[in-house]
This record gives sequence, structure tokens and C-alpha cells, in this order.
Amino acid sequence: MSWTADWEYGLPLAVAVMVFHVAAFMLITRALVPEVASMRNTHFRFIAGVGLLAIAAATLHGLEGLAWAWLYVWLGALPDYNTAVLYSFGAMTSYGHADVYLERQWMLLGTIEAVNGLIVFGLTTAFFFAAIQKAWPGRGG
Repeated sequence: MSWTADWEYGLPLAVAVMVFHVAAFMLITRALVPEVASMRNTHFRFIAGVGLLAIAAATLHGLEGLAWAWLYVWLGALPDYNTAVLYSFGAMTSYGHADVYLERQWMLLGTIEAVNGLIVFGLTTAFFFAAIQKAWPGRGG
């Protein structure tokens, strides 16, 4: 079994997802962190700002999972978009409890998505850490 096509489709999408993720998070944190940092003495507003950052992160991860789902349907690796979304979110989070499987020739593609998911979740953690450190109440920032 050749996995060349898995790499030909999976690697460019994985790179595109990572570039999109970093670019979007840079914009989001540039917009939110100064606003949150200016509220240093109000813990409620700080927490609300972190909540907004979390909503933005969840939205980004959702969009990225939808892109992978679209690829699965387009390639014929999964029969329909709903099934592909379920599979994609399971793969990108390494949850994988849905009884959904890719067509045999596309099985490596799901693993590539799982690695991509680990990387973008790690990037999210790094952005959260940096943003929270910069905006932490009472910190010099």
C-alpha cells in the first residue's frame, strides 16, 4: 500500500493549518492582550478576557477540523460531511472514540491530522501562556 497521496494531501493541509493558526492567534492576542492588560486591577475583566481568548481558540480549532473534514469528503475517504467532521474532531484531539474509520488507502491521513492537532493544541497552549503572563493582574507586563 502506497501512502504517497496521504502525504501529498495531508502535509500541505497540515502546514496551512499551522500557518493559519499562528497568524490568527497573533492577531487575536494582539487585539485582546493589550485590552486585558489595561484591566490589570480588575480580576473579573481579566478572567473575561481569558474567556474570550478561549472562545477564539475553540473557534480556530473548529475551523481547522472542518478543513480536514472537507478534505476527507473531497477525497472520498469518508462518505459524508457529518461523518467527516466527527472523525476529524476525534483525530485532531486524539479522542478517537467514534466508530468511524477512513477508507483503507487514507488511513495515514488521519494520523497526519492527529499529529497536526497535537502541534496546534501545543501552539494554543504557548499562546495562552504568553498572553496570560503578559496580562496577569498586578504584573509589570
